Amino acid sequence: MNFPNPHNQHPRVSKKAWISETAVIIGNVSIADDVFVGPNAVLRADEPGSSITVHSGCNVQDNVVVHSLSHSEVLIGKNTSLAHSCIVHGPCTIGEGCFIGFGAVVFDCSIGKDTLVLHKAIVRGVEIPSDRVVPDGNIITNQNYLETLEEITKELADFKSSVVRANIDLVEGYKKLAEGIQKQPTVIYGQKYIQQYEA
Repeated sequence: MNFPNPHNQHPRVSKKAWISETAVIIGNVSIADDVFVGPNAVLRADEPGSSITVHSGCNVQDNVVVHSLSHSEVLIGKNTSLAHSCIVHGPCTIGEGCFIGFGAVVFDCSIGKDTLVLHKAIVRGVEIPSDRVVPDGNIITNQNYLETLEEITKELADFKSSVVRANIDLVEGYKKLAEGIQKQPTVIYGQKYIQQYEA
């Protein structure tokens, strides 16, 4: 469901994206090609001067919350994965090819490209360099701690690439499914239009 915000700014969603019927997108939100937005995800840019931009090839999985404070923005780089139930709160910039894990929270921070913030980690008020890994459950609110972060391994790089590929395949699959349903004849019952599916 797409809604304008109180400033009458409407979401801008590519026709090449796939958005779940139960996702909610509000206000000054821009979603590019090949983006997957899963069930119950919320992307909300309704405070004055707020914005959210999701670049191509990203996936915003089930129950993810993306919100931007007044006069701030959330930028999500190409081919980035926001995994189930994570929270991305602006101001926040996430580089290309990143992975934000299950239940992780990122707020008021900048995350370099090809970085993984793993499950239930918290990142706030810092700048994470590119090609790093924030381990499961770690809390990073101090720039000095960044020296301890390890570089991404080939195994983790392959993992995050596989997540992107799987979700782009889902976008293509769901769009083809929707096109097939639209081609089926429509039967009218009273005031309701009911789509007729082939067995």
